[in-house]
Amino acid sequence: MIFRQLFDQDTFSYTYLIASEVGREAVIIDPVKTHTAVYTQLLQELDVKLMFAIDTHLHADHVTALGALRDQTDCVTAMGEQTSAECVSLKIKENEPIIIDNLIIKPLYTPGHTDDSYCFLMDDRVFTGDTLLIRGSGRTDFQNGDSGIQYDSIFNKLLTLPKETLVYPGHDYRGFTCSTIEEERLYNPRLNVKTKEDYIALMADLKLPSPKYMDVAIPANQGCGK
Repeated sequence: MIFRQLFDQDTFSYTYLIASEVGREAVIIDPVKTHTAVYTQLLQELDVKLMFAIDTHLHADHVTALGALRDQTDCVTAMGEQTSAECVSLKIKENEPIIIDNLIIKPLYTPGHTDDSYCFLMDDRVFTGDTLLIRGSGRTDFQNGDSGIQYDSIFNKLLTLPKETLVYPGHDYRGFTCSTIEEERLYNPRLNVKTKEDYIALMADLKLPSPKYMDVAIPANQGCGK
């Protein structure tokens, strides 16, 4: 398997490129529009064909490259079936796998950060978008976010994965690149709660500022970044 983790310094966003070494087919998760040229150059250098461009949810902090990549590579653009973005080519459903050659990517519906949030599970790793971050979790105060629902997504779905499962988040603000399910169980302060009610209260007290590109990103991402 070919695997690359790419970073946008402006919005602290991670993008993931996964490709099969057998048939040279690839998928990209959470691409950022300002890095489209970087992605297309990397695809060429690795000699792989982009089959799917996927967003874990409708982003509020950056403009997606889904539309730009579809124009340049003829890939399929995909988001969860709950998304309000009508521009995507494929609406993903939970447990209906995305298959590229010999690689199987299993969608997990994990609402809470937004009502259309998905994570994507492979054999040894899970791409958690903004649902579960390294030593944190995604905010729940806009786009139909819900802390109680996010608690269920994290505790009843993600934390039930094998403890050695690698965690690759959609963002990191402190320089972490990867974690594991076991590490997050043990050391994530957002998860150090006894009840769902405690988690809801913790999230309600965060008082975070709005993402700086929110007013631009949300309407643009309704159109796949076009």
